[in-house]
Amino acid sequence: MTISLVPLLVCGLLVAAGVTLLLERSLVRVLAGVILLGNGVNLLIVTVGGDAGAPPLLGRSDPDRMADPLPQAMVLTAIVITLAVTAFLLAMVHRAWQLRDSDEVSDDTEDRWVRLRARRGQLGERVRARQAEYDLLVAEQRAELHVEPTKGERLAHRRTDRRKLKHRQREARRQMRRAIRAERERQALALDPELEGDD
Repeated sequence: MTISLVPLLVCGLLVAAGVTLLLERSLVRVLAGVILLGNGVNLLIVTVGGDAGAPPLLGRSDPDRMADPLPQAMVLTAIVITLAVTAFLLAMVHRAWQLRDSDEVSDDTEDRWVRLRARRGQLGERVRARQAEYDLLVAEQRAELHVEPTKGERLAHRRTDRRKLKHRQREARRQMRRAIRAERERQALALDPELEGDD
């Protein structure tokens, strides 16, 4: 069995063009990529399936000269599946065009946030800065609450001091969580001035 090199090159070209179009942001190009990729794979299956032979019917053809029916059945199934996926993507493109007057896939806020974090790890630095501020605040409050009292005052106010310290620590933790949450929301909404001009 000999396989011609031209159909294999055409298969490679179709698959490469299909994958390239699949990576685009336009849904029409994605649709064209799915069609090209499907046709390239179908052509590859038929090409690798071997030479055309006699019909695969027992009793009518010599078994040595029969064509392999499996690649043909797989290609027929793949054509039906590609048609269904194409119809689905076409409906998506039409609906996107109706809603936004554009077929471009836009970044959502999570994509922007991930890109921002990957760019400079800013969120981790800000969290560490907030943690350092919180530790400094706790140390100052401990120093403020533990002025050297007399022995009697120390015993009487120890419980009160602990309550005050725990209350202040809880409040400082709440403030830190609120600040981190606000920072995450600000980054998620892409209000960072360094993201201006980013698509």
